[in-house]
Amino acid sequence: MKEQPVKDIILKKGMNSNEFIKELYDSGGFTAKKVAQGVDIIENMVKEKDCIRFLSFPACIISTGTRGIIKELLKRKLFDVVTTTCGTLDHDLARIWENYYHGSFMVDDKDLHKKGVNRLGNIFIPNDCYGKILEEKMQPILAELGKTKQKWSTKELVWEFGKKLEKEKNREDSIIYWAWKNKIPIYIPGITDGAFGSQIWMYYQENRDFTIDLLKDEQELSDTIFDAEKSGALIIGGGISKHHTIWWNQFKGGLDHVVYITTAVEYDGSLSGAQTREAISWGKVKEKADNVTIDGDATVLLPLMISALFERLLPK
Repeated sequence: MKEQPVKDIILKKGMNSNEFIKELYDSGGFTAKKVAQGVDIIENMVKEKDCIRFLSFPACIISTGTRGIIKELLKRKLFDVVTTTCGTLDHDLARIWENYYHGSFMVDDKDLHKKGVNRLGNIFIPNDCYGKILEEKMQPILAELGKTKQKWSTKELVWEFGKKLEKEKNREDSIIYWAWKNKIPIYIPGITDGAFGSQIWMYYQENRDFTIDLLKDEQELSDTIFDAEKSGALIIGGGISKHHTIWWNQFKGGLDHVVYITTAVEYDGSLSGAQTREAISWGKVKEKADNVTIDGDATVLLPLMISALFERLLPK
């Protein structure tokens, strides 16, 4: 084993993200080094030819400014496939039309409920900025789409909503808009688990022929995977969006590159807490894959990592 000495982190005025990432790597521990390794893996994945790149994340971070990082990844076409949850559509659309607000973890939730304010961590979301605005904006769009055809995959629905955003002044802030603009599929296996899905259900009450074709999404994922030479994934958080990404990749022998950012613990046996090494036993990650599990809050780690990535990939 090649010996590498642990070095103290030295902060310098004016240092860029990559210089800081290198300091983290040279420091040797603990999560710091993993963060640096994660940037290297993502860079390799993005640069590798014939590699299908998956991006997976939960809805909660889209209620925060981290939405801007996800948007940039799609705007710059750094990923080919997205799997996420229904709430991503909720927050992305709602924030086009209304604001979310800074809040606090330490607050009287009973008082918030009386005031019609929903709390997501330390983000405050008034009812008018969520359910009410989504119903007001979505129902006319669904009615319009229902006139063209009755059977929709989740990817098709997301793209159609992205297309409808073209006249909105805040469209370029939207993940959905850039997915449509750059023809990057977003798959929502749990499409009914959120406000977007509830609005579909409400439309369905008077339009019983309107249906969601989840198996069409699965067929497209199958076609993508079975045709892939190599694949990689940046997975943020766990749950259904993580599992859908690694599940399909087992059918090509597993992911070749994977970075997983999580706050979940491993000892309870949950999918969210499962490290990338556990996925190797299932064939969802290759034995020789470059992979790392980074423990920490993605709202802190992701902006740091992607900032360093952009410095490496983009022109000066």
